[in-house]
Amino acid sequence: MLLAWLSLPGSAYASDSQAWDALREGRALLLLRHASAPGFGDPANFQLDDCTTQRNLSEQGREESRRWGALLRSKRIEQPRLFSSRWCRARDTAREMYLGTVEPLPALDSFFANRARASRQTAELVAQINGLARGAPMVLVSHQVNISALTGSYPASGEGLILALPLDVPAQVLARIPAP
Repeated sequence: MLLAWLSLPGSAYASDSQAWDALREGRALLLLRHASAPGFGDPANFQLDDCTTQRNLSEQGREESRRWGALLRSKRIEQPRLFSSRWCRARDTAREMYLGTVEPLPALDSFFANRARASRQTAELVAQINGLARGAPMVLVSHQVNISALTGSYPASGEGLILALPLDVPAQVLARIPAP
């Protein structure tokens, strides 16, 4: 029975090697949950334009981010298109990888405090990503609630998912990559 299930298209993860190839070739993207940031949700005084009011990366989170950058370079992904939530912990995760300019993408912003936005915002993300030209590898940094809404998976802090393009809901997960 298990062998029959595994033989169904899209029912099992691709090999990590195939997933990395698809990412490198622009047939997939890497979606990361921001690296380790102590706490849960956002503080009551949260302000998007003020990092001092937000949960921020710990030193462990900064190191995880740098290790992600090293891992991507080791996989020959050196200048990806890099998109991030506007939350400081996500932006800093992307910046600390040292892979290039980070573009803010509001569709990656957390909807933890307003779960009613989940379906609409997930649909916006799918439309925006599918509307981009294929080519260079793409790396996105977001939040657990966003990733769970898109994939049905619950990633750990700093964990990455390689997702097949074009995106759909639920997205096709080709590989889960633990925080390096």
